[in-house]
Amino acid sequence: MLQIEDLCVEVAGRPLLKNVTLEVEKGETTILFGPNGAGKSALLSTIMGFSNYEVTSGKIFFKGKDITDAPINERAKMGIGIMAQRPPNIVGVKLRDLLEIESQKKVLNLDELAGSIDMKRFLDRDINVGFSGGEIKRSELLQLSVQQPDFYLLDEPESGVDPVNMAQVGSTIKRLICNKKACAANDPDRKSALVITHTGEILDYLDADKAYILCNGSVMCSGNPNRLLKEIKTQGYDECIRCKLNLTQIQ
Repeated sequence: MLQIEDLCVEVAGRPLLKNVTLEVEKGETTILFGPNGAGKSALLSTIMGFSNYEVTSGKIFFKGKDITDAPINERAKMGIGIMAQRPPNIVGVKLRDLLEIESQKKVLNLDELAGSIDMKRFLDRDINVGFSGGEIKRSELLQLSVQQPDFYLLDEPESGVDPVNMAQVGSTIKRLICNKKACAANDPDRKSALVITHTGEILDYLDADKAYILCNGSVMCSGNPNRLLKEIKTQGYDECIRCKLNLTQIQ
């Protein structure tokens, strides 16, 4: 579904990502761990095509097509959707209006869909204005529910969410990825996702297939998500950096 090869990215001349290589198979949920400032959000923004992230070298392939230089609207039409960590307030635009634009070619009952994640009362409010952290996350998920992308980019879905909202956010994400109430790991209807997490709490709700650790703008390692999370909790990210340095010296 997604293949990234030796990706280097700058913002205003400052390097953020260095030779990042990773892939997400069709129907696979991949976790991206990393400390603050590691470049995780920059990677998702680059995949989505935000213009201030300049690819200086490397390639991004989506569904086998090179999208390295594709505009953001083309990537969205191809089936990439994003949940931003801190989406902006959009004064003067009602959530309902945005959803109606997004759902023009789909048969959807917006009120019913919004009600399923307790967002019906927000439909006629300006987008994100006065919303709590959990309400913003649910607003983002409602928009993704309407878009129905093939590939989800989820930037820290736990951030700013209380335990009650987290249960709803987690179950909604699982339902979106599964494209139904439940699905097996090899279900052909299962969507693909790349999920950033600091705490690993989202793993209580998702059956993730693989994980990468990103530190200092580079991929340190990959492996089983729960095993890597356990190592991070006991050893910290500094150990990942030392391990990568030792391997590089041996090679």
